[in-house]
Amino acid sequence: MDKPTPATKTTTAFYAQSAAAFAISLMTMLIAIYYLPYEPWPKAFLALGTLFLVTSSFSLAKCVRDAQENQYVVSRLDQARVDRILAEHDPWKDVAS
Repeated sequence: MDKPTPATKTTTAFYAQSAAAFAISLMTMLIAIYYLPYEPWPKAFLALGTLFLVTSSFSLAKCVRDAQENQYVVSRLDQARVDRILAEHDPWKDVAS
């Protein structure tokens, strides 16, 4: 029977690259907002918008991850049920009738 493949683990290098890319992009955005030639209020609005975008991105990533993990668990449970049914099935039970 086909067994579902386990999710691949993230390598340390990929994790470090992702963390570095996130930090660089966030710092670049905040520095760009800081050096805008405007009053402090529009800058503060843009900075708060940036921080809200970051936090909502983390929330969305967590929801997607949880949905994928849930789907993996459901498929493993379905596979276990099918395996149990096949193990209990006796194809010669009703042939003698």
